[in-house]
Amino acid sequence: MHNNLASRLLNIAPFHVMELAKMAAELEKEGRNIIHMGIGEPDFTAPQVVIDAAARAMQNGNLQYTSALGLPDLRLAISKYYLEYYQLTIPASRIIVTAGASAALLLTCAALVDPGSEVLMPDPCYPCNRHFVAAFEGVARLVECGPEVGFQLTDELVREHWTTASKGVLLASPSNPTGTSIPRAELAKIIATVKAKQGFTIVDEIYQGLSYDDEAFSALSLDGDVLVINSFSKFFNMTGWRLGWLVVPERIVPQIEKLAQNLFICPSTVAQYAALACFSNEAMKIYQQRKAEFKRRRDFIVPALRKLGFKVPVTPDGAFYVYADCSGFSDNADLFTRDLLQKAGVVIVPGLDFGSYTARKYVRISYATSMENLQEAVLRIENYLRQQ
Repeated sequence: MHNNLASRLLNIAPFHVMELAKMAAELEKEGRNIIHMGIGEPDFTAPQVVIDAAARAMQNGNLQYTSALGLPDLRLAISKYYLEYYQLTIPASRIIVTAGASAALLLTCAALVDPGSEVLMPDPCYPCNRHFVAAFEGVARLVECGPEVGFQLTDELVREHWTTASKGVLLASPSNPTGTSIPRAELAKIIATVKAKQGFTIVDEIYQGLSYDDEAFSALSLDGDVLVINSFSKFFNMTGWRLGWLVVPERIVPQIEKLAQNLFICPSTVAQYAALACFSNEAMKIYQQRKAEFKRRRDFIVPALRKLGFKVPVTPDGAFYVYADCSGFSDNADLFTRDLLQKAGVVIVPGLDFGSYTARKYVRISYATSMENLQEAVLRIENYLRQQ
């Protein structure tokens, strides 16, 4: 039977972050204390007001299918969020609620990617992005982006690597794994270049709410044809609820709706009713406090890593990751992270997942864990390095 599997599976690699998580789970079964700085998941969960909203929806029996585009009230709430926090007028009619940002990316690629189409993205980048493209027989064209460009595509790189097969770009700002953002002026140039070539620009903004140094902005402020993906997972601390959204030009809403009806029917109804409470004053106050805590952790971990001998060539300005060069300790980041886990009980992940360019030299360290855990992790890594 396995001989009948689709050939596209050859283009989709396993997620090494999850492999390390499995190794860590085995060590925990043996009684080891493990500090998790691998998976990008906030240690905070949904505020009580959000949980209460979910409970009310269940008690009231509000559990039927919603529109494939999402609850009208939630689409309106997201529209108001853009107006209040980003001074952007985005009609609710352009907002599509999805089963996580993953579904938003899947729908976007289903709508835009033809077999053989190239989509430019930076190397390093979130691995699933290239796999969404591959799932629709497109080609993820990874462009080497080092620290000198903040690990992000630039207009110059887009122009240099665009080919006759190129159909668009897929960007993330702030980025996983690097925590870096694309400056507004640079993003505007990229969008203009791609538009002139009649291509599409998709911008993953799931970490947009967690921007620390400059005022956060959305690519939607630069051009009405950009497709933007966002999520309730990161800033809103609702990872397992599987809820996100997509903003698209009005003219393609019916096409996305058709796909969403067939592929998903609708996002989780309970999660949607819960998410309405995310925009309450009570919840937003909590989210802002948590954002300040993430910034505090970043301001601790980045200097601490540099002191240990890691090179952090670009200080992350968003998300909750540090992309650090470990070549001072090892020429194989994969072996380094496995050894660190076994000997020090600290999970960090190698650059392997994020593209070949930085695979051997870089590690991604998530600071989405408590300050106490971060401090203990630094001590453990220091002891580990001393013994090498």
